[in-house]
Amino acid sequence: MKFQWMIAASVFALAACGGGDTNGTADAPEPPAVDTSASADETPARDLAWAVAGDWRSDTVKARDEWRNPVETLEFFEVDADETVAEIWPGGGWYTEILGPYLKEGGGKFIAVGFDPERSEFAANAMARYSESYVSKPETFGDITVTAYTSETPPFAEPNSIDTILTFRNVHNWMAGGHEAKFFGEAYDALKPGGILGVVEHRLPSTEEQDPQARSGYVHEDYVKTLAANAGFEFVAASEINANPADTADHPFGVWTLPPVSRTEPREGEAPEDFDPATYLEIGESDRMTLKFVKPVD
Repeated sequence: MKFQWMIAASVFALAACGGGDTNGTADAPEPPAVDTSASADETPARDLAWAVAGDWRSDTVKARDEWRNPVETLEFFEVDADETVAEIWPGGGWYTEILGPYLKEGGGKFIAVGFDPERSEFAANAMARYSESYVSKPETFGDITVTAYTSETPPFAEPNSIDTILTFRNVHNWMAGGHEAKFFGEAYDALKPGGILGVVEHRLPSTEEQDPQARSGYVHEDYVKTLAANAGFEFVAASEINANPADTADHPFGVWTLPPVSRTEPREGEAPEDFDPATYLEIGESDRMTLKFVKPVD
């Protein structure tokens, strides 16, 4: 098992003082003063909680911690600060704002496996925004290595080179493109023996039929486990950290009906006459599986 990097120190100094008046009559001695300020050489804890609380994260971004539970999720995935960690398709950088500073302080390395900017104008613009927001600010987010993953790109990392690979709410996208098996195979090859693959995905109830293209955004948990097993992974554990029992996964515009997208009209056709956005705001973000897999050592 990997253990989370953490440094903590606490120093207390005692100083006593007393005094008397100018007439020679002694005052009652004052109680010893306790200095609780940090010593000059004290190193503050730079753990996951510190990274999540960082002032580089906006209040709007932090408001989503309620649904995404970043400290608990990353601890479940055993992410250590001195590791090489890759996030696949980091999107707008929600987790980069946590992982970047955390790994920078611990001496680790962060790899952002994003879109291929050669693929489309959308991909190029997305990666340009990501670079401007994070890659260009190593003083906060460390020296981020950027590579790409798509259905057509070569492997995103050298074999046996990464300690932990993470992906958040992306399996449905790869299913839509028909290359979900490619991702799991590349992730297996890139991980060191004993390395962890952490997957968070919108969860389709087992009683519902799985669309092979996952057009609703929801995926069967068993299907994700099968994809991982077919690639060679061993299943370690599932967590309900990111579960939301209020999510029925049958919304008019798929998972995007819910926050943070909160879609109010379909891409094609018309919205239902009785559609009430407030109903979906009350549900909150989607019900999510949180799965941990390991690449066997032997």
